[in-house]
Formats: sequence, C-alpha cells, structure tokens
Amino acid sequence: MRSPRRCTRNGCPRQAVATLTYVYHESTAVVGPLAAFAEPHTYDLCEPHARSLTAPRGWDVVRHEGEFEPPPPTTDDLVALAEAVREAARPVAPRPPEGGSDPGAAAPSTGRRGHLRVIPPSH
Repeated sequence: MRSPRRCTRNGCPRQAVATLTYVYHESTAVVGPLAAFAEPHTYDLCEPHARSLTAPRGWDVVRHEGEFEPPPPTTDDLVALAEAVREAARPVAPRPPEGGSDPGAAAPSTGRRGHLRVIPPSH
C-alpha cells in the first residue's frame, strides 16, 4: 500500500500537510496547503515544521493562515487498501506435515494466487 507523503525534514516521521516553495527572485518562502503532487523543487512539511519555519535574514515568509489538514484519500489509496484487505483475507495453504512423510507420495496441487498460477513439477 502506498504510504502518505511524509515530512521532508530529516528524521521527521510525521505526515506532510503543507508544501514549502521558495521564490528565489523575490526572496520569499511560501508555505501553503499540501500540493496535489510532490514536485522536485518543493518540500512537504508536517504541521509543526510548517508553523515554525523561518527564512534567512532579508527573506519574507508567506504562510497559509488556515488549518493544515492531511489530504483526503485518493482513488489510488483506496485501491491499495482494498488490495491489502483482499491479500490478508486469502486463505493460507496448509503446510505438509514435517518429518516422516514420503516426498514422492503426493504431488503438490496446482495453486492460484492472483493472476499467477503455480504449476507442479512433472516427474
């Protein structure tokens, strides 16, 4: 399952709720709601880092004044969750008893997992 975007600050495990963008020609750092997609020249921040961000001397910080909220789940997130639930609900194949069984006595059956099929070896 795809995990939510995380804060890009080193060592921060929190979920990102804001995006930081630098506007170099205006010496401005802009902290706004989380962008729909991660961009190469932007930084995703958690709420504490978005609220406490400071800029170098001479720079301005333009900060979103509303609440920072995590983005709603996307269709991809819902599909990944459904696939994870399906995977967890699949029955586990019984394991053959250990020791004392004749390895050639019973051929393994053909199994199916998702779109793949296991074909037993021919003797």
